[in-house]
Amino acid sequence: MKWILFTLLLLFTNARASALHGKDSTLHQLNITLEKTAEFDALKYARLNTLKASFHNARLPEQKYSACLKLYEAYKAFNYDSAFAYALLLGSIADKMQDPNRMAYANIKLGFILLSSGMFRETAAVMDTLRIRHLPDSMRAEYYVLMRRYYYDLADYVNDRHYSPQYLREANRFTDSAAAMYPENHFERLSCLGYKFFKMGEMDSAQYYLGRCLALDLTYHQQAMIKANLGSIYVAKKEYDKAIELLAQSAMADAKGSIKETTAAFNLASILFQTGDVKNASHYIERAIKDATFYGARQRKVQVSAILPIIEGERFNTVESQKNRLFVYLGIAIFMLLASVVLSFIIFKQFRKLKNAQDIITKAHIRQQEINDKLLESNKIKEEYIGYCFHIASAFIDKIEKLKTQVDSRLTDHKYAEIRYIVNNINIKQEREELFHNFDRIFLRIFPNFVTEFNSFFKEEDRIHLKENELLNTDLRIYALIRIGISENEKIARILEYSVNTIYAYKTRIRNKSTLPNDEFEDRIMQIKI
Repeated sequence: MKWILFTLLLLFTNARASALHGKDSTLHQLNITLEKTAEFDALKYARLNTLKASFHNARLPEQKYSACLKLYEAYKAFNYDSAFAYALLLGSIADKMQDPNRMAYANIKLGFILLSSGMFRETAAVMDTLRIRHLPDSMRAEYYVLMRRYYYDLADYVNDRHYSPQYLREANRFTDSAAAMYPENHFERLSCLGYKFFKMGEMDSAQYYLGRCLALDLTYHQQAMIKANLGSIYVAKKEYDKAIELLAQSAMADAKGSIKETTAAFNLASILFQTGDVKNASHYIERAIKDATFYGARQRKVQVSAILPIIEGERFNTVESQKNRLFVYLGIAIFMLLASVVLSFIIFKQFRKLKNAQDIITKAHIRQQEINDKLLESNKIKEEYIGYCFHIASAFIDKIEKLKTQVDSRLTDHKYAEIRYIVNNINIKQEREELFHNFDRIFLRIFPNFVTEFNSFFKEEDRIHLKENELLNTDLRIYALIRIGISENEKIARILEYSVNTIYAYKTRIRNKSTLPNDEFEDRIMQIKI
């Protein structure tokens, strides 16, 4: 048995170690990053809230326009609906400013967000309204970048032999126009040329320009775009391990930048599926669907949903195959363990008998101990109060005998006025107070901590503070009687010379002030030790 456990441990260790190398190491890092998506998104929302505050605090039209543009840029790769709303608002502000350049720029932004959602017809309608000849170079450059993407995306969407080549030629033409507008080492120029050569099938040139982009100081979004494109180049070269590494890095950049308009997770899932890693492919395609749904990218959702059933079907087949193998392994394991199970059952049965016997003895011992403790407590109380009762009864008999002698003497002498004086001189209140004082004294001798523990059941302001020379008051005396076993309201009322309703009112008021639940209060009183 030991060598089997050792072998299993060794196999697990080797599997774990190999999982942290190469492709699996990269995917492991990606999974860790994806688990922090909520944290990255929280930072994104905080940034958005700051931008919204700046927008609402802006007073001048120029300030409003600038703040609105920043909000659009923050939302454009995060959420289509919000970005679309700010693009429309940007156009509205520019229209009020009567600024044609700003109005045209707002339309470029609107066209970009429509294209990001896969709305080609709407994008074309917006772009057809632009007259770019008089626009500043920076705006014209952005227009060319947008149009090249429009035609590349349209070619991919149509994907036929007649129209797609036409769209690719238009895309290349706009790519050249865009590249001419930017400096030699600008990100947009290098990325545009890199993607153009990729679409033309010139992978070395594409890799050259995209590789130069990585040397620049890039945002998370730019990193994700370049690494996704480089990953596609390696897919075309059938260098799948390198492609998976780059696509995973792209997906990590998307997560860190809270970018939801992304292709990295989808492309990664596709290549993993092709290479037989169905489990991870399923995981990342679900991530791609989640991002596409959050962003509102119609085209992306259709694209992702098309491959999801294929991946899930293959995953189901894989699970079925694994299940069948497990059944075989299970049968072998059951056969090998039958003898051990029988022996274990016999041992367990004997052990259970011993355990049951031990539990019975333990419970009986505990019950016996509880009974003994209660008997000791009861005997202690009885001893104290029997002696107390004999003492009180003896003193009372002495008083009765003395009273009888005095009355007898006055009756013999016919001194009725003195008899009346003797009778009236009996102080019932004093007698009762003396009775209560003796009761209190004996009770506190048995339960010296009763007042302290009783007060612990209340807040400081509700605790009982006794007067000088006072042992117990009525509140304490009621529960003292309960503690020694006198719990009926009628008996307590007779002893304390109150009505039953008064005793009930006292008990209710005391319980309601306690920090304990009402139904537990008297149980806790009975737990106060002698």
